[in-house]
Amino acid sequence: MANAPVLAVIGGSGLYEFSALTDTETYDVDTPFGKPSTPVVIGKIGDKTVAFLARHGIGHHILPTEINNRANIYALKSLGVKRILGVSACGSLRLDYAPGEIILPDQLIDFTRQRANSFFGEGLVAHIGSADPFCSDLSAMAFQALNQTGATVHRGGTLITIEGPRFSTKGESHLFRSWGISIIGMTTSPEAFLAREAEMCYSAVAHVTDYDVWHSSEEPVSVEMVIRTLQQNTHLIQDAIVGLVKSLPAETHCDCEHALEKAILTRKDRIPAETRQKLGLWVEKYLAS
Repeated sequence: MANAPVLAVIGGSGLYEFSALTDTETYDVDTPFGKPSTPVVIGKIGDKTVAFLARHGIGHHILPTEINNRANIYALKSLGVKRILGVSACGSLRLDYAPGEIILPDQLIDFTRQRANSFFGEGLVAHIGSADPFCSDLSAMAFQALNQTGATVHRGGTLITIEGPRFSTKGESHLFRSWGISIIGMTTSPEAFLAREAEMCYSAVAHVTDYDVWHSSEEPVSVEMVIRTLQQNTHLIQDAIVGLVKSLPAETHCDCEHALEKAILTRKDRIPAETRQKLGLWVEKYLAS
């Protein structure tokens, strides 16, 4: 699309219900992988275009396992998005990452079992590098924008994505702590990895809502606790998005946009035409020559 968004935010619907966002339009996007969680809302922050997508649907009616992550990422890619900020709730597995604080992790473990976790297959094989699953450039700019809001922000740590929808047992929580994991959530995988396959920058912003269930002197995690903390932090995230958007250059200057350059293994003449067409939006540039 003309005047493509400089940033897309995937998170709760409350994130785009704020006064700084103007001239909004809604795009009902079809993808080869089905419909995204919601139509994409595109508006202006200052003179820059921003896209928003409610991960769990309007009114939060989609389970983590039911999210059509491939459709969400594909829809944003088709609208010209190059950068994604994934905002979500998390539980802390460290005493120094306290409820109410915000974390930008630098590592990710996928502990899910039931999700479509790749665009590839059906006759086209690619193996992306994911040693560093989050875009360091975007994470640095997001960290700076969050710091300017006065929030307590930590950069670094490992996030584990569990299948859900249930919260962890104490045995699981203690196991994850023994592995050195910092925070736990239900949505960042495979969202981040699909963004990498689509050659998009991705950074995770996680609200700490609780101490999971490992902390014996704290109240166990509950839905009420999660919602309360998210509501308290919504304005901080909104302010950070405004600051981040103002600082973003129009173009990206990192390796994310070339993630597939050496990742495709399938010989061109062996790729089914239907599969090539399905992923042509970002794969064709490597197959055309």
